[in-house]
Amino acid sequence: MTPAKQVWSALLADAVCVIAFCAMGRRSHAEGVTVSGVAETAWPFLAGAVIGWLVSRGWRRPLAIAPTGIAVWVCTIAAGMVLRKANSAGVAVTFVIVASTVTAALLLGWRAVAALARRRSAGRRA
Repeated sequence: MTPAKQVWSALLADAVCVIAFCAMGRRSHAEGVTVSGVAETAWPFLAGAVIGWLVSRGWRRPLAIAPTGIAVWVCTIAAGMVLRKANSAGVAVTFVIVASTVTAALLLGWRAVAALARRRSAGRRA
């Protein structure tokens, strides 16, 4: 995969993970999984993910768990919660814990799977 495709694929994967997290949350709370509802829930976290990409310069190592994945995850939660609070949305401690756990599994998990796949592929070529 070319470096540009790798960056765009990683950015898309992060966005899909954040949107999936928000859709799952809305469904589990019976809030309805509509495009507008998911967008309303997701935008603070998507903004946080973008901040994480900028802070870590994610385009340099888009598939790396550290620093890119960790920065994207931490910024997704930190900025997402601040933006939610600023918009009078809930930021209960239990929500922060669940959101942190689920987004870590998603944002770091896909990178771990990608790293494993790359190692296996490199092992077969050797």
